Amino acid sequence: MIAVTAASGHLGRLALAEAARVRPGEVVAVVRDPARLGSVPDGVQVRTADYGDRTAMAAALSGVGGVLMISSSEVGNRVEHHRTVIDAARDAGVAKLVYTSAPRATTSPLVLVADHKATEEYLADSGLSWAVARHNWYHENYVPTLAQAARTGVLLSAAGDGRVASASRADFAAGDIALLTGPWQDGAVYEFGGDQAWDFPQLADWCAEVLGRPVEYRPVDTATLVAELVAAGVPEGGAQFAAAVDAGIAQGALAEATGELGRLLGRPTTPMLDVLREAAAGL
Repeated sequence: MIAVTAASGHLGRLALAEAARVRPGEVVAVVRDPARLGSVPDGVQVRTADYGDRTAMAAALSGVGGVLMISSSEVGNRVEHHRTVIDAARDAGVAKLVYTSAPRATTSPLVLVADHKATEEYLADSGLSWAVARHNWYHENYVPTLAQAARTGVLLSAAGDGRVASASRADFAAGDIALLTGPWQDGAVYEFGGDQAWDFPQLADWCAEVLGRPVEYRPVDTATLVAELVAAGVPEGGAQFAAAVDAGIAQGALAEATGELGRLLGRPTTPMLDVLREAAAGL
């Protein structure tokens, strides 16, 4: 049996579907609230456990040989949540665990990597057999950018000349499950991302193509980006986070296209243009 934790989230649902395809009848979905999960693929067992409850998580992982531990979304509690799941996996006798981390988590300037670095270190000392799938950015992170461009005809960024080797959530989910179910290398760290890194003028061109209207790329500094996002209705905290991410991108934090995800999938990663085109159809 293999399990996917946080299976009701955006990535979790995709990973669950991929796991059910690869291992039909041998998949456990671990969720905090089964009502949020809704329907599941045939043969998937649904078990309830919160990331903060070691006893419940150990029970949910009983009889499971491999776990995809999707990172917690609760900033401030993330490291403690991850430690709880790792401890529970050890309690349950899990044979191997894959964790979804952040790109270059031990060295990156990105604002969000400290929690992932701490988790990787804890996992390395856990006694479990483990591997880490470090996820670059999701294409889907830029669907709101597309929507803003549709409203304003402008794409703002404080990323300078930075590039992003993003891939689709579905690609990452498929890679995570391939890693969990394929040939195993204990302690391996994979830098997952798209086959090619793009820059923000290119993103503006793609937005224009799928929207069928001109989109102006407007590079700004971080203070201007925050002010513009807040004026557009983005909460201050969200605007500050977006600006901090762009600052990291400007420093090259997401630029590396390693090819590791595509090689594991045995196919090219999904182009950004495909995701934007699908998103534009729904605007």
